[in-house]
Amino acid sequence: MGTHHHHGGNKLLISIVLNIFITTLQAIGGFVSGSLALLSDALHNFTDVLSLIISYIAQKLTKKKATPQRTFGYKRAEILAAFINALSLIVIALFLTIEAIERLQHQPKIDSDLVIALSLFAIIGNGISVILLEKESKENINIKSAYIHLLSDMMASVAVLIGGIVMKYVGLFWIDGVLTILIAAYLIAISLQILKKSTEILMLFTPKNLSPEEIAVQLLQKFKDIKNIHHLHIWQINETELHLEAHVDFKENISLSVFHQTLQKMEEYLKYNYQINHINIQPEFGRCNEKELIIQD
Repeated sequence: MGTHHHHGGNKLLISIVLNIFITTLQAIGGFVSGSLALLSDALHNFTDVLSLIISYIAQKLTKKKATPQRTFGYKRAEILAAFINALSLIVIALFLTIEAIERLQHQPKIDSDLVIALSLFAIIGNGISVILLEKESKENINIKSAYIHLLSDMMASVAVLIGGIVMKYVGLFWIDGVLTILIAAYLIAISLQILKKSTEILMLFTPKNLSPEEIAVQLLQKFKDIKNIHHLHIWQINETELHLEAHVDFKENISLSVFHQTLQKMEEYLKYNYQINHINIQPEFGRCNEKELIIQD
């Protein structure tokens, strides 16, 4: 896991350097050619740089050790980064849409050769970053949020390229705008998914694939010395860490050593069947309190 993370960090750094380079060239090109599309592309690329930096910092923070004040360490840094990046993507998509609509209304005069050359360059630059981060983006929501920034930028550059070619050879000025609107719609759809997932983790929701009721039933069937399970909570710290806590009512007044044996078996059972890797059980016997499975404390 450690090497894999380190790997992702290096790739993020390469992407940051590449994107700073592309942004600078696009901004210069945009001013020189008077192309609004290139300038907006440069702005979009600049936000890529910011999102990559956020992801990179988050990845570094995640590795920091826990302190007495921060007992969980910075394990959620990557979830927070994904949340921020997804939000900023939605803002970018809305800006792209407004810009595209304006461009459709007033056809600007554009130097299409320069537009074609620079957008090709941006596609190659962003393409390298996209290929670098592609594998990690499938396993890590933080990298995914940076990856989508880059991918969206690459697609926007493709739209500019097609727009430039069509303008040059066909004289149609609206292609660029229409393609941009389609890309913006795609961006919003993906960003909403990332937002939803990161919010669920930050809000301590039970992961979608787990049913607290089913887990309680299974435990009661498997461990015969248990009378009842209540105050059950299951939540994610980040994408790889799942926690469960519960109050467990025992049928008999068992000794601590017997409880430990049961606890060990429960830990193994929950880890093997549900990938829950941290459990915290409060043993009880003959305590008269609420016994509902889910209780809001």
